[in-house]
Amino acid sequence: MPRFSFLLRLPVLLFLVHLYVAWRLTSCFTDIPLRAGIAGFLAFSYCILMAGFLARDRVGRRASDAVSWAGFLMLGLFSWLFVLTLLRDVLLLVVAVLQWLPMVENPAWTSYASETSALGVLTLSLLATMVGLFNARRLPSVVDVDVPIQNLPAALNGFRIVQITDLHAGPTIKQGFVQRVVQQANQLDADLIALTGDLVDGSVDRLRTHVRPLCMLRARHGVFAITGNHEYYVGALPWIDEFKRLGMTVLLNSHRVIEHRDVDAGTARLMVAGVTDYSAGKFIAEHATNPTAALHGAPAHADVKILLAHQPRSMFEAASLGVDLQLSGHTHGGQFWPWAYFVPLQQPLVAGLHQYQGMHVYVSRGTGYWGPPLRLGARSEITLLKLRQA
Repeated sequence: MPRFSFLLRLPVLLFLVHLYVAWRLTSCFTDIPLRAGIAGFLAFSYCILMAGFLARDRVGRRASDAVSWAGFLMLGLFSWLFVLTLLRDVLLLVVAVLQWLPMVENPAWTSYASETSALGVLTLSLLATMVGLFNARRLPSVVDVDVPIQNLPAALNGFRIVQITDLHAGPTIKQGFVQRVVQQANQLDADLIALTGDLVDGSVDRLRTHVRPLCMLRARHGVFAITGNHEYYVGALPWIDEFKRLGMTVLLNSHRVIEHRDVDAGTARLMVAGVTDYSAGKFIAEHATNPTAALHGAPAHADVKILLAHQPRSMFEAASLGVDLQLSGHTHGGQFWPWAYFVPLQQPLVAGLHQYQGMHVYVSRGTGYWGPPLRLGARSEITLLKLRQA
């Protein structure tokens, strides 16, 4: 219900911020055609944004996805326009204050600061959108991460885990992108592949073809998946069945024990557990996230315990359960500036490898993206984690 209420308020909110940007960027110009052009573009931006949000309900149809593409791209561009306009107003306020100070001479550049800064906002926004689009659409980088584990058996030293998360197959991420991700992941010779949620943004019927390449993922001990919040937005139960059909082991507050044998170092046991998304209980009561249940019955003599949890904030409960490593996503590393600064309002960690009460937590920046096809300052990744003796 809160999410539905937000969507009802969204058109009004977007209209008001478009109005603000239009006012601030047109009022500084005297050229009437230029003012009309900026105002017309922002009116067009608002209409395309609204059409893009409405088209998301028809993911998988060519026309709807084209509208979504345009809407999300415009959302990214407008995000930059809005943020830079705010910063510009702060700068102009500082200039105005300086002009009132008696000890400060009025520099000549202040007379054209307003117009020049407005042109700067337009130029930087367009440039940032182009660079962000290029970063989002190119192949994710492979991030190598060594995870030092206390008392790690020699048999598990160098154990390779490939993490894919926040793929977000949907209006703008299709089969071709997914296929390239699968090919790159398979080249990493993984002992285990972990898919930590938010793989899809649409129904099974509409996206089945586009996620089909995931069935080609290969790892020595298999592919393990958990749900993210977006699976619940679009129908988690059908997707869980589809993930199983694609050959994944779906962990819903449950675990599996893996016996890993090394020719020289013998055999060791690794437990991999997975929880449902932190918010899953709001959608399906019996899916309420439960790290304690996920580890219940796990052998006490398991050499390493790994937890897959879509949202980093699951770490507070996981740390008290003797988990050695938690793998998460959800944050996208902020995806593009300046949104990484707002992630800590909801999550304790943004990206990278951290320690909490003796437990390692790795938060991936995500393999795809959500919403605007932009990434700037938070490159997408396929993570290769290697367990190492501390």
